Amino acid sequence: MQIANTTAIVTGGASGLGAATAAALAAGGARVLALDLPAACAAAPAVEGVEYAPTDVTSEDDVRAAVARAAADPARPLRVVVNCAGIGPSARILGRKGVHDLGLYRKVVEINLIGSFTVLALAAEAIAATEPDADGQRGVVVNTASIAAFDGQVGQAAYASSKGAIVGLTLPAARDLAQYGIRVMTIAPGIVETPMLATVSDEFRAGLAAGVPFPQRLARPEEYASLALAIIEHDYLNGEVIRMDGALRMAPR
Repeated sequence: MQIANTTAIVTGGASGLGAATAAALAAGGARVLALDLPAACAAAPAVEGVEYAPTDVTSEDDVRAAVARAAADPARPLRVVVNCAGIGPSARILGRKGVHDLGLYRKVVEINLIGSFTVLALAAEAIAATEPDADGQRGVVVNTASIAAFDGQVGQAAYASSKGAIVGLTLPAARDLAQYGIRVMTIAPGIVETPMLATVSDEFRAGLAAGVPFPQRLARPEEYASLALAIIEHDYLNGEVIRMDGALRMAPR
């Protein structure tokens, strides 16, 4: 799949994994629409080739408007979607304050799973309407899971549930969209140096890195972006989940 002279949607595109991926796609010649919440878009740095679109991925209307904007230029057809938007709060099913907040559980699933599915489905509708390339390809969607989908820790019931569902979505989505020439892949990152870790101490961060077999450090957002671009350009990758974790297998806690 060619990246240059196409349009890409990246959710969570104002920071972390999404920002790194948006910048990499733009450097590759794509017009990039970075979807994120309004405050995040307002605070995001200017990046050549990246347009920010204030969007709540849990809002069908917001996503439809963003997809329409992304698909508006037939000279640069919408070909790529990378879903990075997500949250990862921690709470035990039964904790000191009682049962897991059911509203919080619902919110995690709505953002991480339903938000990703909404963007995937509505973008696929637009991509399916484009002309295929010489090989019958129209596009590729890369979703973001987590190694928590496989090795969920204490306090990760909501997060691991949502990311496990992304893993389960991968193959049926790829099969559903195959007739339209759209591939679906998932990246399951390990511990990545993102704004979610910005508030923790250097000592805690070093402890996290020490648990990674090799390389014994945290992953970088740019490494996620590099893998996403490799997936996009590798036409025979479809319906699979790739762990990007330095061989880390998470302990119970």
